[in-house]
Amino acid sequence: MPNDLEKKIIAALQGDIPVTPRPYREIAETAGVDEETVISVVKDLYQRGVIRRFGATLRHQKSGFNANAMVAWQVAEALIDDVGEQIAAYDAVTHCYRRDPAPQWPYNLYTMVHASDEDECREIARKISDDIGLSDYTMLFSRRELKKTSMQYFDNEFD
Repeated sequence: MPNDLEKKIIAALQGDIPVTPRPYREIAETAGVDEETVISVVKDLYQRGVIRRFGATLRHQKSGFNANAMVAWQVAEALIDDVGEQIAAYDAVTHCYRRDPAPQWPYNLYTMVHASDEDECREIARKISDDIGLSDYTMLFSRRELKKTSMQYFDNEFD
């Protein structure tokens, strides 16, 4: 179980990380400690497995992307790691992960593609398909964003 200092730092980390040259300095100010302490505690929490990863949320509309699509690919299991690495290397792909297929839904590799419009998303998927030699895929376009929030483990009040 994290101690009070670790909880303060986790609480400061769980929101948006500042887009500045020294984001940990701003996080330290929020937590009431110095930057070196934040970095040290975060490293320790990571080594202990308390923090497993940092995730980034792309707010694609604010980034200039007006369309995004989940491209579901059917890939031979023996090739999934190699194909996943190849597709993940494309600049337009922000997420790439494997899921178990179902009898009615044979797709096992999923990629999120962002572009200026749906036609550009389709063209990106076609290019990936041609480049890698995958012909069995489908595209699911986002119609409305329903939720995009960070996890909240602790509140910022420790008085």
